Amino acid sequence: MDRRTFLRQGAAATAGVGLLPSLASGVAAGDSRPSVAVPPAPMLEPASTVDLTGFTMLAAFQHRGTRWTVHEDLRTPQGALVCVCAAGVLNLGKRTEAVWGSEAPPYLGLPLAELAMAEADLLADRLLRDGDPDEAAVRDVAPPPASRLDPKDHNGRLPWTTFVGTVQGNDTMQIYPDGRSRTYRPIHAFPELADADKVAHREEGLLGGWMPAVHKMVPAGVGRWYDVSVFADVNAQDRFVVQTWHRTVLVEHGAAVRTVVGYSYPDFPPRRHGASIEDFYRGLIDFAASWQAQLAEASAARLPDASWSDLARFAFARELVVRPGGVYPKYGAVDRDYVGNEYDGFQDTFTSSLYANLEWGRFAQARTVLDNYLSEYTQADGLVNMRGPQVGQFGLTLSLLARYLRYTGDTALLRRHQAKIEATAALLVELHDASLALPRSDRGHGLIHGWSESDACLYPDPSLWWKPYFGNSALVIRGWEDIAAVWPALTGNDAPSRDWQRRARQLRQRLLDSIRADIRHDLQPAYLGPLPGTTETFRQAMSQEDPSKSEQLWSHRSYAELLQADVLPPDLANLVIDCLRGHGGTTLGIVSNIWKPTPEARDILGFISYGHAQQLLRLDRIEEYLLFLYAHRYQAHTRGSWTAGEVAGITGGMPLFCMPAQMTVPLLLRWMLVFDQDQDLYLARGVPRDWLATGQPIALQDAPTPWGRVGLQLRADLAQQRIQAEVTLPPQQPGTTWLTLRAPAGTRLLEITVDGKAVKAAGPHHDRVPLPFTAGATVRVQARYG
Repeated sequence: MDRRTFLRQGAAATAGVGLLPSLASGVAAGDSRPSVAVPPAPMLEPASTVDLTGFTMLAAFQHRGTRWTVHEDLRTPQGALVCVCAAGVLNLGKRTEAVWGSEAPPYLGLPLAELAMAEADLLADRLLRDGDPDEAAVRDVAPPPASRLDPKDHNGRLPWTTFVGTVQGNDTMQIYPDGRSRTYRPIHAFPELADADKVAHREEGLLGGWMPAVHKMVPAGVGRWYDVSVFADVNAQDRFVVQTWHRTVLVEHGAAVRTVVGYSYPDFPPRRHGASIEDFYRGLIDFAASWQAQLAEASAARLPDASWSDLARFAFARELVVRPGGVYPKYGAVDRDYVGNEYDGFQDTFTSSLYANLEWGRFAQARTVLDNYLSEYTQADGLVNMRGPQVGQFGLTLSLLARYLRYTGDTALLRRHQAKIEATAALLVELHDASLALPRSDRGHGLIHGWSESDACLYPDPSLWWKPYFGNSALVIRGWEDIAAVWPALTGNDAPSRDWQRRARQLRQRLLDSIRADIRHDLQPAYLGPLPGTTETFRQAMSQEDPSKSEQLWSHRSYAELLQADVLPPDLANLVIDCLRGHGGTTLGIVSNIWKPTPEARDILGFISYGHAQQLLRLDRIEEYLLFLYAHRYQAHTRGSWTAGEVAGITGGMPLFCMPAQMTVPLLLRWMLVFDQDQDLYLARGVPRDWLATGQPIALQDAPTPWGRVGLQLRADLAQQRIQAEVTLPPQQPGTTWLTLRAPAGTRLLEITVDGKAVKAAGPHHDRVPLPFTAGATVRVQARYG
């Protein structure tokens, strides 16, 4: 269940390095308000890249010593908005997605009650029958999030579906389906926007493809639509108030028949008059320049459908909006139950952010996030400044600290926090010792006990969930092993490392023995519970009258963390995945929000489930990995505005936003292209066959790895039926660098050459080749398919 539902039930039960220097904000104690530097000049394209024939000129003005003109293609709702100056053009595309979704019958024609109550993941089974899932089929399989809004589900008020904000600000501003904020309403000028049916059939997107500027298209008849744009003023100095720019245009047959712009509030004559159109575009230019600079450090991806790489970039922009000053963590936005300070130290907010920023080469932001968390939210004894510490997340933290060091070489930061890092590892040692002191007959002997879910501490008797969940021990093993590998180089002391390695080996053996002894082979597929000694399956446990009285509550977390830790041999890892998919633990291939089954719903776990996907990739279950990716984008995010839900249903309601869910797709995209496993480096391991079949380039540049930065480019020549790839190798040598070539559907690889030498394909799908290593060299691969 989502956190708000949990809190309501709990209440009833009780009653019964930093930002880019040019944009850094002053957020230190004693500052009365953040300081904001003048935005940099925007990064422009050459004028020759945009043909303005057919565009409408909207404005001409001076801005920061430069003359600009603004042009827009009003022939289509997808027409670009282009700002032109002598130095070049700022091209802000307006790609949108239909919020309402498909008119085809949902659920592939299956009754909702049937697929909701089935133990098997019926939708996943059907979507995976023919190999790689069809992206459009996954997109249209269920009503999109926020497409079937009902005021009675939200105490009579329509919910917000997205929000805007700035890096320097400490709060955000929600935006509703009709484009209004809490302070400005376009319907004052355009009453037709009060038509709920028109608004329900809108399309949404982001200006520039990924920038945190809301763009809506509301249909108004043949050849007519409303074009609505909202973004936060990057120049505003307010600490808590979010100042917003608004533009609403009524377009009729390619002409802007009426345009109204606003700034934050309705007019109040004679003091507050309508904003000028020129000032709106000045704000837009500064907005674009500011966000271009904020995202400049991210690895550059080029994919056949640019919306995928835009979705990743937007996630990092949204994180900066959500974090006050771009620094301080927030689990959610707007709603008190998600944005309150009691959630700021939530470990998943930290680990998902650090992981995603590292994987995309955003080292400055990763350093800011890491330093802030260790300074502000980690106590001297290793505990976190947050209710209900989650045992597994301590292990994941240690693992990510090691990854941070291997990626960045930043010993200074980790040495500064060395005592807290040692205390975190020592806390886990104490928990291990406590488990070893239990009788050997105890089911939890030698396994790490503790809460796996933070919310456990809010129940009247939290001891019910102080248990030896398999996921806890798995992530502790991963944390000890990874931090031990770098500790001697960091501190010059290998004594703690030897102890952590010894304990990791001991705990791994105990974990594997316990798991093998607990498998139920009498069920098909074979079943493994989330902790040893369970007599009911998790679905049986959740089917009781009050599921919150079961120790198997929040089983989804334990399974996801067990798989993410990568401590299971392949036979057990495959068994766990099959168990989840066959016994009610996945929805559309994503870990389900495991709760009481109901014929009215079957929910997706939008956050923390990325560990499940990561294991699918390790096991080369590529088709299932792609289903997870597609389903997360289309069924756990709102369309176009890309608000990711903590828990998302499949009936069109509005999920509650949480920041860790927003980081999932960036992680999956990065891993499908560049992924390290054990000592090997895997490139293009999860690229969809359909992407190569477009003939368009697929590339990721300057992607960090434990061995240094790598680059990848590949493309299929459809006429010649050849795949061409170039790989720029890292400066240090992995065990083996593997390149996967997933030929278009219905074909297979026939011949492969690496730097002109014939090689044979390897791997479980016979589509993988090892690359010879020379530090920093470019390796060229060609493959013929047919």
